[in-house]
Amino acid sequence: MSSLRAIALACTVVLGFVAACGKDSPPSEGPPDASVPEQCDSAGFELCDGTCTRIETDPAHCGGCNQACATTEACEGGGCIAVCQIGDQQVASETVNAANACEQCVPETSATAWTQRVDGTQCSPGQVCADGVCGPKCFIGGTLYAEGAVNPENPCETCQPSASTANWTARASIPLLRGGEDLTEQGWTTISQAPSTLTYGEDFVRLATSTNSGARTSGQLLTIRENAFDGTKPFTLRVTMQVESVPPHNSLDSGAAILGSFTVPFGNATDRSQMIYLDSAAIGWADDTQSAAFSVTDGAYHVYELAVDAAKVATVSIDGVAKLTRSNFTTTGTIAIGDQTNDPNVDGTMSIKSVELLCL
Repeated sequence: MSSLRAIALACTVVLGFVAACGKDSPPSEGPPDASVPEQCDSAGFELCDGTCTRIETDPAHCGGCNQACATTEACEGGGCIAVCQIGDQQVASETVNAANACEQCVPETSATAWTQRVDGTQCSPGQVCADGVCGPKCFIGGTLYAEGAVNPENPCETCQPSASTANWTARASIPLLRGGEDLTEQGWTTISQAPSTLTYGEDFVRLATSTNSGARTSGQLLTIRENAFDGTKPFTLRVTMQVESVPPHNSLDSGAAILGSFTVPFGNATDRSQMIYLDSAAIGWADDTQSAAFSVTDGAYHVYELAVDAAKVATVSIDGVAKLTRSNFTTTGTIAIGDQTNDPNVDGTMSIKSVELLCL
């Protein structure tokens, strides 16, 4: 009987074990598979040194992991670019200083301060850089020139930045005398004898002579510009002036005269024969070979021109109208204007506004 009970108990244990073995067991969790790398979820990021890094802007991982930019570079768009760190501002290479157009960021020169731009760099319309300052100048042939400077090789060209900062600009005439400004400072000298006066107005210089009662000589006042032009070449001299008073001239002498040639100190025979006299109602050559009626002392300014061509033919015009001609005109290149004589009572008063040499 005990044997049967033992057998039955053994069977019960076996059946329980079998039943237990037949049930599903929950899966066990093991360590992650190291063969599968971690991924960054956002575009433009990569896993660098265990951290998701934006490689488009990270200077330590610019464009890819461990692709570091230099200390003078920033990372933009996945590439290293040179920059300046000026104060608390990061500035891209070649950026111009908004406060001074003649400074820019040049990291190779300085990564912490603005660098002056090269002299002659265009910094604004009609302006270039000069010693770090933007202003109206010209930069021609590697040289800086101030506004109005004359081409040392051609006086008919000047620096006019509004027209060009890189090339000379042609001009219509060369100013030889500007009224209202000191004659000496403009390169003129004078020959004078009392009684005579030289005075200045706002835009003119006034020459006046007179004769003392009973005197055997009169005042003389002649203003002279030596080497005003090349006397071997054609030229046109333009004088804008008003003759206020003048008596009739004497042959080879005049109280109001324009000399297109003058030999210091008194003028030689040729100079005086070619001299243009201005009487109250006529002009002419001082050797009396030709004259023309004109109301000289009419209270107005007139433009008197003496033009000499390559054939040495001289033409005198007033306000654009030809009045006199002469062949074989010769000149020293020195000119004179004013009261040329000290003959008694042959005096003159005239106001000169300008004298110009026209550019041909």
